[in-house]
Amino acid sequence: MIRYYGEIKKGKQPTESIEMITFFNYLKTNHPDIAKVATHIRNEGKRSAAQTQKQKIEGMVKGASDIFIHGCPSFCCELKTHSRASKPSKEQIQYLESVDELGGFACVARGYVGAIEALKDWINEQSR
Repeated sequence: MIRYYGEIKKGKQPTESIEMITFFNYLKTNHPDIAKVATHIRNEGKRSAAQTQKQKIEGMVKGASDIFIHGCPSFCCELKTHSRASKPSKEQIQYLESVDELGGFACVARGYVGAIEALKDWINEQSR
């Protein structure tokens, strides 16, 4: 099951980059132990066909989630802005479904607040 956190908001919203920076700053300040194993997968952006082929050979997976935290279970979060137009791609959904099938914590979060809510749920589930 892919979990969804956060909400769609009207008006101008912060960029995904700003939301990501805010989330990782929160993580470093409030959960430094977790921050040591948290990674932002830079999987976005335009590439030439040759660059794409090389990255696939090197292990890059199309649709890989933005935020990955090692643990048992792993935490995989696709971060989106609050905009209605910001939606996970088909490949991102398929990636998260695969994470879930393997027992990981798979989620889509709108903004850093949604990502923090997801993180708190993941932490609470680990402590049970």
